[in-house]
Amino acid sequence: MREASSMGSFFRRIAPAVALFFLSPLIAEFLLGDFPLTQIGILLILAPFYGGGAILIREITRRTGRGWPTILTLALAYGILEEAFTTQTLFNPDYLGLHLHLLEPAFIPALGISAWWTVFVLTLHTVWSISVPIAIMEALVPRRAHTPWLKGLGLAIVTVLFVLIACMMTRHQIDTDSHHFMASRTQLAVSAVCCIVVAIAAFLLPRRSDQKRPGTAPNPWISGALSLAACSIFLVAPRTWGWGAVAIYLALDLVMIIAALAWSRHAGWNNLHILSLAGGAALSYAWHAFIQQPVTGKADAAMRIGNAVLALGTILLLYAAARRTSAAPIEAPTVPA
Repeated sequence: MREASSMGSFFRRIAPAVALFFLSPLIAEFLLGDFPLTQIGILLILAPFYGGGAILIREITRRTGRGWPTILTLALAYGILEEAFTTQTLFNPDYLGLHLHLLEPAFIPALGISAWWTVFVLTLHTVWSISVPIAIMEALVPRRAHTPWLKGLGLAIVTVLFVLIACMMTRHQIDTDSHHFMASRTQLAVSAVCCIVVAIAAFLLPRRSDQKRPGTAPNPWISGALSLAACSIFLVAPRTWGWGAVAIYLALDLVMIIAALAWSRHAGWNNLHILSLAGGAALSYAWHAFIQQPVTGKADAAMRIGNAVLALGTILLLYAAARRTSAAPIEAPTVPA
């Protein structure tokens, strides 16, 4: 009986981490609409990288007693790692021979990158691939939202899986690419420096004061609506606008950062607000998937049925997370950097 109880306790302890392991790639690629639900098997390949990255970022942040500014900054470092090294889309003019023309809008010849694609894809990873799934999972286990979910062995296993799949994906990308594209040494070196600097900056951000400013935080429905609107505009801004689209992306990023920082300093700010911001972002992916052209396959009836299933699943997941968070003692989330 003791062994059964101990085993049950073990699975309950790691359950949030296991769920995050699969939720991250599910949101990053399937809810986005890049892959049809019929190819759900690819989740097993994507999970160690997306999910592993999300788990490592969350565990490191919570173990060091830091909060969302650190998670977001580490998520940006993750985005640089993936797009500069693993896929190299930041530099590849014809990624996997798909003729996506990712580097054409707002191209910067001196750097060999597109300002449009760089800002766009790094924001996708920072917000949707990493931060949104972490926020949703923490809302589903509100009493454990700010504590580690894994012990040393579990963290080591996730780290090994993350590194192995990153190396495998990098090798596969180079071998699969029709031109066997490889970024220049200068591009890779600069990317490495940027990745390291951003990761270090995540732990140098000043810690926030617990003192609240006059006024109260808005209703979570308001913060959620703003998130949904901002993220939707971000997703539909035409790439053909080039530098205009870049300006829109940066403006939206700035508005959301300022709004979240300002609101979090007011009384009443709690975990429901965090969930509302993540929920608005997730729902923007859910509706946009219906007009998204998948990376593989066709935008046929099967694809749209899959989009509908994922959208409904997202709504139900957010509902469950809101119910659990509301039922837990209302505490202001930790906001130190």
